[in-house]
Amino acid sequence: MPEPSTQSRSVTVPGGTLELNWAAATHTGRRRDVNQDAVFAEFPLFVVADGMGGHIGGEIASASTIERLRDVAGTGTVTPKSIEKALSRAVKDIASHPETTDDGTGTTLTGVYLDTSGDSAHWVTLNIGDSRVYLVRDGAIVQITTDHSVVQELIAAGRLSPEEAENHPYGNVITRAVGPSESVTPDYVRLDVVAGDRFVICSDGLTKELTDYGIRHFLDENSDPAAAVAAMLDAALENGGRDNITIVVLDVESSPAES
Repeated sequence: MPEPSTQSRSVTVPGGTLELNWAAATHTGRRRDVNQDAVFAEFPLFVVADGMGGHIGGEIASASTIERLRDVAGTGTVTPKSIEKALSRAVKDIASHPETTDDGTGTTLTGVYLDTSGDSAHWVTLNIGDSRVYLVRDGAIVQITTDHSVVQELIAAGRLSPEEAENHPYGNVITRAVGPSESVTPDYVRLDVVAGDRFVICSDGLTKELTDYGIRHFLDENSDPAAAVAAMLDAALENGGRDNITIVVLDVESSPAES
């Protein structure tokens, strides 16, 4: 597997210049034969997809979704409308592929993009399924996205504690996905742009092996995005690597207010 490398970009936004650094990696893990995860990390869009369905169906679903979103990112302007149009096309791609079926074929999708269309820049997270976006700000790590899963619904209803959820038999059952019979409208969260912010975008192959505290530990220990990605990937593999693992670390080095 090639070592992750840090990419950098200066972005002109309303009010100044934004410095971004990021790195990404994906790995099959120790228990799976194929990698059904897919990743795209190029300004202004950073996304992870975790496929499901058959030996090859999930791989096709995640790859189709990422390719459609790559086209959107290539225009330089990402909006909820353009994302949802791309996802509708991905659903058609998945449904029409000869090696996929309607029975459980689909993919999660999560990530973040930079919206510079208004008077000030904002991050926007998007999410379908149980892959996650975390934000580290002022030394605290927060999960920004909400899992679309049976376990999360049980937690929200007060019927399950987070500790009980870790080993629940329905831990892998998601309630929303990009697939032939599923909704393709993500949840969105808008966030201010703040200097020093660090985003982690990941499939559940990472969060099965590392707690939120563990993720923050490796971020604290590694200021370079590529080093942080590599450290988390190594730790997830050492802890069992039960699933495909995909990680993006995105750093905001400066904000418009400081330019």
